[in-house]
Order: sequence, then C-alpha cells, then structure tokens
Amino acid sequence: MDTRQWMSVLLCVATALMLFVVVLSYQRRHMPAARTMICLMVAASFYAIGYAFEILSEDLMSVKLSYQLEYLGIPFVSGFWLLIVFQFTGFAARYRRRVTFAVFLIPMATYLLYQTNDWHHLVYQQFYPNLNGTVPVYNTVKGSWYSVHAVYNYTILLFGILLFIPMYLRAVPIVRKQIVILVVGAAGPILFNIAYMFNKEIDFTPLGFALSGLVYAWGIYRFRLLRLTPLAYAKMFDTIRDGVILLDYENQIVSRNGAATEVYPELSDMGEASIAAKERLAATPALLGRLEETDCLDARFPLERVINERTRHYICSLTYIYDTGAAPIGKMIMLSDVTELKENEDRLREKSERLIQLNAFKDKLFTVMAHDIRDPIALLVSLTELLESEANGPDLTMNEVLPEIKKQVRETFDLVDNLLDWYRSQNGRIAFRPLTWNLQQVARQALSFAGARAAMKQIQIEERIDEQLAVSADKEMLDLIFRNLLANAVKHTGIGGRIEVGAALEENKVTVYVKDNGSGIDEETVKLLRRDEMFFKEPGFASGEDGGEMRFGLVLTREFLRMHGGSLWFESRLGEGTTFSFTLPGFASHAGKAVNADRGRTAVVINESGVG
Repeated sequence: MDTRQWMSVLLCVATALMLFVVVLSYQRRHMPAARTMICLMVAASFYAIGYAFEILSEDLMSVKLSYQLEYLGIPFVSGFWLLIVFQFTGFAARYRRRVTFAVFLIPMATYLLYQTNDWHHLVYQQFYPNLNGTVPVYNTVKGSWYSVHAVYNYTILLFGILLFIPMYLRAVPIVRKQIVILVVGAAGPILFNIAYMFNKEIDFTPLGFALSGLVYAWGIYRFRLLRLTPLAYAKMFDTIRDGVILLDYENQIVSRNGAATEVYPELSDMGEASIAAKERLAATPALLGRLEETDCLDARFPLERVINERTRHYICSLTYIYDTGAAPIGKMIMLSDVTELKENEDRLREKSERLIQLNAFKDKLFTVMAHDIRDPIALLVSLTELLESEANGPDLTMNEVLPEIKKQVRETFDLVDNLLDWYRSQNGRIAFRPLTWNLQQVARQALSFAGARAAMKQIQIEERIDEQLAVSADKEMLDLIFRNLLANAVKHTGIGGRIEVGAALEENKVTVYVKDNGSGIDEETVKLLRRDEMFFKEPGFASGEDGGEMRFGLVLTREFLRMHGGSLWFESRLGEGTTFSFTLPGFASHAGKAVNADRGRTAVVINESGVG
C-alpha cells in the first residue's frame, strides 16, 4: 500500500470517527451546544473526505472537484468551534444572532470567493503538478484572501481559548475537564495545520480531526460533555436559593451566587477578582473563626445577621473541597435561610405556652366553680327549703335567713359576671376600641350603679373629678374597671363609712383613685394581689380552708388597664382603709387650661337616699 492509499484510509477512518460523534451529539440534540457540535463534525467530515478524494485524484479536474467537497467544511470549522465556546461560556448571550452573523461573515466570503476563484484568483493563484510524485498530486500558490482566512482561523481559535481561561479558573472540577476536552479537541487540527504551514506539502489537518473525534467521543462518555454545559453549571450555581460562597485554600473568596450577596451585601461589588474572606465576612466573627480552624472538618452551625432591621436566621454548612489528593483545595459555604421556620417556631412556642397557661386556668377554674358556684347554689337550695319549712315560724328566722340568701346570690352573680368578662377577653371577643370620654360623666354613671348598695350600708361617696378631664379608653372596659373598684370599696367599707373617687392630670396621663376608710387589706392578701395570676382567693383558700372568697375582678381590671397602656396599684393599712389608683391616657378638654386636682372640683355625695 503506497502513501496515497494509507493516507486516504486514515482520512476515511477520521471521517467515520467524526460521524460517530455526530450520532452521539444527535442523541443530545435538545442542547444548543450539541447541535453546534453536529455542524462542526459534519463540516470537518467534508474536509476529511474531500481531502481523501484529493489524494486519490490523478488529474487537475478531479483535484478541483475534491476541493469543492473540502470547502463545504474548511471555511466553517473554526466558526462552529467558536460558537460552542460562546455557548459554554455564555459570551454575548443577548446578542447571539448578531455575533453568529459576525463570526460567519468571513467564512461565507471565503466559500463564495473559492466558488468564483477562476475569475479573480484571490484564494488560489495557481495549481501546478507536484514533480516529486508524492502527496499531493498538485500543489497550489495561495492568494491574498487565503492569508486573510488563515489569520481569521487562528484569531478566533485564540479568542476561544482566552474565553475559556477565566471560566476554567473558577469552574468546578467536572466543568474544568469539559473545558480541557474542548481545547484538546481543537488543538489537534491546529497543530497539524501549523505543521502544514511550514512544510507546504502534505496537509495533515484533516487527520487532526480524527484526534478531535476521539477526544470528543471520550468526553461525551466519560465527562458528560454536551449533557450540561459550564454555562448551565454557572446558571445552576447562581439560581440556587441557598447562598453559596466558594473559597480557595488561602480563604480568598473566588465566587459566590446571587443568594449569597443577599446574605452578605458586602460581596455585591467584588466583581471577578478574589478577595480575602476576613474583609467581606467580618460582620460574622463566628464564621471567620470556623474558616481559620486547621482540623479540616465539615461543620454545620446556626448563623444570624441583621438585614434591613430584621434579624435573619441561617443554617451555615462549611464543606471542604478536595481534588484527587488528601489535602483540601478550597472550601464551600452554604447558607440556608431558616428565618421563616425560626419565627414560626417562636410563634408556636408562644402559643404552646399560652395553651399551657389556659389549660392551667381551665383546671383551676373548674376547681373554683366546684367550690364557689356549686356550694353557694347548694346553700341557696337549703335556705329555700328552710324558708319553706319555717314559713309559719317567727319573724326572727326570716330576718336571719333572708340577708344570707341575698349575700350568697349577690356574690354568685358577681362571680359569674366577672368570669364571663374574663372569658370574653381571653378569647378575643372583647374588641379594644379606645375613644375619648369625659371622665366625670363615666364616673358618675358607675357611681349611680354602686349607689344603691352603698345606701344600704349608709356609705357616703364623694366624687371629686374635674369636668374638663377626658380620657382615651374603651367604654366597656372603663365601666368594668370602675364597677369592680367601687364594688370592692363598698364591700369592705363598714356601715356609715366613706368612699372618695377623684382624678388628677399629670402630663399626658390621668391618675384616678378610689379611696375608702374600710377594713383594709391584710398582708397575705396583699401578697396575692401583687402576684400576676389569672385569679386567686383570699386567705382561707390559700391556707387550705374553704371559706375564702375568690378575688377575680381586680385581676381583670389590671389586665384591661394594661391594654390601655396604664397600670394599677394600691395602698392599704389594716383597719384604716385602702386606696386603689390607676392611670389612663388623658388630657384637659380645653387646651392651655391647667387642671388641678384640688381646685375647681365638684363633690357629689351619695348617702342613704342615693345620688345627691
């Protein structure tokens, strides 16, 4: 077998390898890079098979026909390879059509100029026989456009390699291997073409495409070439919802995605250059401390940052990156935002604690109801039976039984009323709607309700509230506050006692007091009043006795005052009386006129005859 025959066989083998790559690429034709690879390998196949026919040609006519076949691929091979580079790197993605037109402008001109070469000889000036009798049969004298085409080919190949360099430096290992495959596949034809430029005799460039076919086929099978391009890897990296920061072995930040810049806005202006982690991650010393550890152990820990006046919570995963050796070549930080989960967890914890409190309240309420509602009602039944059996008895029995019945009924009614108000407040059925009210009018309305009970005990009630005072409060809640405090004062004030209701303005708050000269509060009850419980019972219950009376209204009063932004306190001396005071947002109804608690007050006296 002579030189021409074995060279033609090698070229046919090269064509077969390139067509095999075409088949593999066609199986992945949904990828733009795979479709471009098909065009590249088809163009290279025309070049190789056309050169095989040229080698076997015996006359000039056959040589020129072979050139017609070769030039279906020669002008376009480099252009298709550069398009693959663009698709892998994402270069000028927004102007892809314009760039494609620019890339193939010279190849199309080369193809048209060759088709009309006999008119101008810009591509080949002359064909002359090879007198040495070796390959090729005819040599050529290149025209000026051939030089333009050669410079174009080498320029775009160099430009493609330069585009790959920065991507290679910041790519993950699998992507780096794909880039190497593409560069090596292009290097074979380039090296063979350079050799041809020097000897000007045998063009082994088509044989270089055989090397390209082998390399690309190996890359498709071994390194998933044409399955996921580096551009797709980069987009996948940038579209991950978790923040990702890549660092080299010197703790220099080499890459980050968009989610990472949301966690660390300091990274938004770092560009493509690497920068020290301690300069941009200084806001989280805990993370820097982990990066500076030398034990090379992966870690997972919580991280907090305040962003836009909101505390964000993250789960930070620190992973060491290894190549083929045992020493790490870099680190990866992954930041998973768990703020919503953390806030939901806090809300669930608050609700759980609230449910525990309400459950305890329910249990205690059932106990109270068993003693304080069932027992008085049972006593009422007994007293009623006694009245029935003693219907014909002396009046003394009636005088003793009827007051007790009245006392039990009143206490039971007050208890049920307070329980109902408390239940409505705890279940959100009482809407808080603060409006402006004249304090004197509200107090006089409450005094009118308490007057009947006070008159039965001949208690004198004085109201000393300036008519210009106004408060911002919920009317329903304010009535309950007055009702409870006045009921307690009347209850613990003896026959012929005295109760005083007054108010004073201090800056933007009104202080209201209810003062009596009754029995006062003992020390044990004082301690219970100052405890922040839902309800309690007076001494007797606390000491294990059953005779203590439940104090529910004061706790409800304190709760409603808190909703208004006010507070409740008291002063008491045993045997001398008690003063309950509370605050509410308020003002004087006439601007610029000072209100004095000791001047300009109207005293309203309530005695046996009611309101005076």
